[in-house]
Amino acid sequence: MTQDTHPSGAPWRNFYGRFKTKGMRPAQQAYLDEDLPRVGLANVGWEENPDRTKLDLGAVFGDRDVWLEVGFGAGEHLVHQGETYPDVGIIGCEPFVNGVAAMLGKLRKSEATNIRVHPGDARDLMDVLPDASISKAFLLYPDPWPKKRHHRRRFVTPEHLEPLHRVLKPGAEFRVATDIPDYVRQTMEEVPRAGFEWLAERPGDWREAWGDWLSTRYEQKALREGRVPHYMTFRRI
Repeated sequence: MTQDTHPSGAPWRNFYGRFKTKGMRPAQQAYLDEDLPRVGLANVGWEENPDRTKLDLGAVFGDRDVWLEVGFGAGEHLVHQGETYPDVGIIGCEPFVNGVAAMLGKLRKSEATNIRVHPGDARDLMDVLPDASISKAFLLYPDPWPKKRHHRRRFVTPEHLEPLHRVLKPGAEFRVATDIPDYVRQTMEEVPRAGFEWLAERPGDWREAWGDWLSTRYEQKALREGRVPHYMTFRRI
C-alpha cells in the first residue's frame, strides 16, 4: 500500500461536495432503509469489490440500453426519464444522501422499475462500468464551484471525462445543462478535448431544452433569479 491508496485498496480521491446534512426526516430514512437495498447497485464500492471487477449490466437490465445520470439531485429528471423510457435501464449516481432519499420517495410513487442507484462518487461507479456499455449520459446542473481556484473540482475535467468517455459507446449522447456561464466555457473547452463533438447546428441550439426535458426545481429557481440555462449536446467519438 502506498500513500496514494486507502487501507481498503481504493485510491485517495478528494471529494468536495456534501454527503449529507445533519437532519433527515423519518420518511427519508425509511426510503433509504427500505428501498435503497432493492434499487442500489451492488459491487460498486471498494470494500465490496476491491478487485474492481466490472459490473454485469446484463444481469441487472437484461439486453436493454443503459443510460447514466451523474449527480441526479432530488431525482426529478431521473424518475421522469425512467417513466418516459421504460425499455431503457437507467443508473443514477448521487453522493448526497438526502438527495438519494428524495429521489427514492419519488420513485416509490412512480411506476418506473428500470432505475438503479449508486449513492456515492461517480468515479467509483465508472471504475466498474464495462467499456462502451453506456448509451447516453446526463450531467445536469452540476456543482458550479464558481471560484477560479476550485474549477479543478468540476466534473468537466479529465479526471471525470476520461473515464466517462471510456464507458460510453461510440456515438453515445452526452447532455450537459448549466446556468453558470463559466461552466459553459469550461465545458466547451474540456469536453471536446476528451473525445466528444458538439452537436449544435445553430447558435440557438444551446438555448433550447431537449424535447423530453423536465425542468427541475433548481432550474425554476435559476430562471426566477434571471440566470440563463444552457443545454449542450455532445456525441462520444
